[in-house]
Amino acid sequence: MKRYQAAVLALFSFLPVAVALAAPVLNVHETVMIHASPDTVWAKVKDFDGLNTWHPAVESDKITTGTNNTVGAERHLTLHGGGTIDEKLLSFDDRHHRFSYSILAGVLPVSDYTSTVVVKAAGKGRSKVTWSGAFKRKHVGANPPADANDATATKAIAGVYRGGLDNLKKVVEGK
Repeated sequence: MKRYQAAVLALFSFLPVAVALAAPVLNVHETVMIHASPDTVWAKVKDFDGLNTWHPAVESDKITTGTNNTVGAERHLTLHGGGTIDEKLLSFDDRHHRFSYSILAGVLPVSDYTSTVVVKAAGKGRSKVTWSGAFKRKHVGANPPADANDATATKAIAGVYRGGLDNLKKVVEGK
């Protein structure tokens, strides 16, 4: 009987972990073509403390830990209309025009979020910027509310990427 009780107790102690692992990993991938060289686009996009200079939703961007564009740096974003997001730089490759970061805390309906921004040549005087991310919904339980499900998380991140990339194009192309 004690073995049975121990087995049941062990099962229930792992249940929260199993439920958390059950939330699927979601992916969003957005791109934009910009009529400018990769070096020009990269110069605008690369500063980890400069998201507010090209993303219309970001009011301010401040490094709170570490040094700009150095792995481990953390930034605090303040959004127009309220809300904040804290992020950490995971990788930075100036030569290959790419960086990756994670969200530590914030108002977006996601968890376990990592993202990468890449700028590549796309013909003479053109660049392709790709912003992609992998994440789980913030509510990882088996039955998330309608405003915290997979579709809501995916739509929110796609909107962040699309809004940022579309505005980056306008800023760099001078439109």
